[in-house]
Amino acid sequence: MSVPPPLRDTPPSRSPIERAWHGLAVEFAPRVARRSASSLQVRGQRLRNRAFFILQCAISAGVAWFIAGNLIGNPEPIFAPIAAVVALGQSYGQRIERVLQIVVGVAVGVLVGDLFIHVFGSGFVQLAFVVAVAMALATLLDAGVLMTTQAGVQAIFVTMLVPTDGAFSRWTDAVIGGIVALAAATITPASPLRKPRRHASGIVNEIADVLTESATALRTRNIDDADAALDRARASEKALTTLQNLADDGLAVVRSSPFRRGHLPAVQAIADLLTPLDRAIRNIRVLVRRAGVAIREGEEVPKAYIDLIDDLSAIAHAMADELAERHLPQKARADLRDLGERSTYVSDHPGLSSEVIRAQVRSAIVDLLMVTGLTHEEALSYMPVAYSLEHDHDDEVDDDDDVPTQDLTRRDQ
Repeated sequence: MSVPPPLRDTPPSRSPIERAWHGLAVEFAPRVARRSASSLQVRGQRLRNRAFFILQCAISAGVAWFIAGNLIGNPEPIFAPIAAVVALGQSYGQRIERVLQIVVGVAVGVLVGDLFIHVFGSGFVQLAFVVAVAMALATLLDAGVLMTTQAGVQAIFVTMLVPTDGAFSRWTDAVIGGIVALAAATITPASPLRKPRRHASGIVNEIADVLTESATALRTRNIDDADAALDRARASEKALTTLQNLADDGLAVVRSSPFRRGHLPAVQAIADLLTPLDRAIRNIRVLVRRAGVAIREGEEVPKAYIDLIDDLSAIAHAMADELAERHLPQKARADLRDLGERSTYVSDHPGLSSEVIRAQVRSAIVDLLMVTGLTHEEALSYMPVAYSLEHDHDDEVDDDDDVPTQDLTRRDQ
């Protein structure tokens, strides 16, 4: 007698909706996992970046409470840590003037609220009146919007909290918290000093990449690559605004913190790079645009001119590496001088776009020489005399124009 085989469990048939959901899960689950891992990395990096700031606020709150409660003798010095954390928190990443504005706003709001509630008591009518008076007084003190807002906010806190027995004790607490915040703001991490240099290095690297893409587009006669390089060159100008803000913050840090005064020359040197970097980006944008025109019109750009672009890109990459190493890229001066010498040689019967490209390479060499720390006059002295088309550095180039302002004269560039 044969024994029937054991029954196997067969999965129940899925409905079309279940199959669709299963397919979506199989397709998107890996993507979600990758994004989750990336998100965790970003959040972890954000926490590391703000670790000093968090510790600074926590210690400042504790110190403000200790001074107001233990040294001054206020049994409930709640406004001391509030003022310290508010001042530091709302000025995070900003200059110390912002801290001072917030401290003044907090002190004005608490003073007005403390004075009014001490005389007239608390209530919704008193609340409205106190907020109006505090913000009006802050405005009369020539306060900005941030300081005026803080005056109103702190007046609300004072009005809504139960008054203490001591007159103006909360104002005293707020002043103590503000002083602690100002002291803490002078103790800064090194990031406001490092970030401008790193960002400047990134801009020079971007310039080098745009030059490489432009040379490749000219060699392959690929108009799409030329257009992409032009878009990238235009977008790189936004990085200058970021560099300006970072440099301003770095200068404010070294000028306000006695612990960072020695870094002033280094930060100022990076701030001084804004002008030559702006000129370099403008000149390279014109170069890239003319490369696209040459490709569209079928103009053959001489190989020697394309080599100039490639070599300038290699020099710019080396300069970016030097900037990242905390010093101006002075080693590049000799290479830039040699490249300037090569740029004096004009090919036989070059086209208009080709000569504009050569001229913009020469202008960019001058700009990058200034990035090495030379003045404009010193950078010009590095460039041999040549008959060449020049773009005037002082004239802003309009993206709608294909050809920069030019003249054909014999001059130093």
